[in-house]
Amino acid sequence: MKGRYYLVLFWVCLFTSSQAQELNCQVTINSDQLFAQQKTDFSYVNQLKGIITEFMNNRRWSNDQFAPSERINCSININLLKSLTQGVFEATAQVVVTRPVYGTNYETTIFSYVDRAFNFVYLPTTPVYFRDNQFSDDLTSLLAFYANVILAVDYDSFSKQGGNQFIQKAYSITNLAQQGSPNASWQTGGDRRNRYWLIENLQNQQLIPFRDGMYTYHRLGLDAFATNPAQVRKQTLTLLNTIRTIGLQLPNSVLINSFFDAKSQELYNILYEGTPAERKQAFDLLSFLDPAKTENYRKLITDGQ
Repeated sequence: MKGRYYLVLFWVCLFTSSQAQELNCQVTINSDQLFAQQKTDFSYVNQLKGIITEFMNNRRWSNDQFAPSERINCSININLLKSLTQGVFEATAQVVVTRPVYGTNYETTIFSYVDRAFNFVYLPTTPVYFRDNQFSDDLTSLLAFYANVILAVDYDSFSKQGGNQFIQKAYSITNLAQQGSPNASWQTGGDRRNRYWLIENLQNQQLIPFRDGMYTYHRLGLDAFATNPAQVRKQTLTLLNTIRTIGLQLPNSVLINSFFDAKSQELYNILYEGTPAERKQAFDLLSFLDPAKTENYRKLITDGQ
């Protein structure tokens, strides 16, 4: 059973199989650039949103039981860029995962990642069918890969290294795709921000302290924010110091970069309410770890002076 903080309504799952599914995935597909460049009728693209939505939300990805209120809120935003041959698409995709913060109405973003080579083949006549231990096509492998990553980061935020089983599944999908797909983003070479390096980071032993820190930050920090905001600031600074140590060993980690893509504004908001000493420490850490947003963080030390 999944170790979440709200009650699991097992009896609900007896009435409808759809309520047992894990994901509540919102899918958007932007084809404006594709249409503008190629002036081609891609009317069948409209079917793709429904196909992907059904694949993500109606498939069982684990053996755990989920009540409707427990389903993991996430989104996949696909931007179709090019189609040189009918049904063959070059695209990017942003995957975002959120989870509720206990005792509040706030949803925190726990993962945000842009896949710059979300390339696949799709025709209305092509069956969309995923097999666990066999590579069929890029589209189903991509979707299954991200379904497991979504589960991994969510479970990690509720229990220490709780996402291990899903990380292993995503890694297995990657191994199969390396043998069957022409998409270079499954491979070790090239762009170190690609999905191979994302799953490599998630299972890298040097990044275990980061994953443990994500549990501490969310479950022992944010979930206690309503009663102990000072503790949240302490947990946040501890996590940032952990990331600094890891970053010195593994510079440009795609997993850590995605953390700041998801969390920069939240980190700022939490630490802005700290003491002058905490704010100074926060600015030093954040400007070092996330230098592109240094000017955003500078208000931590300039406001109130």
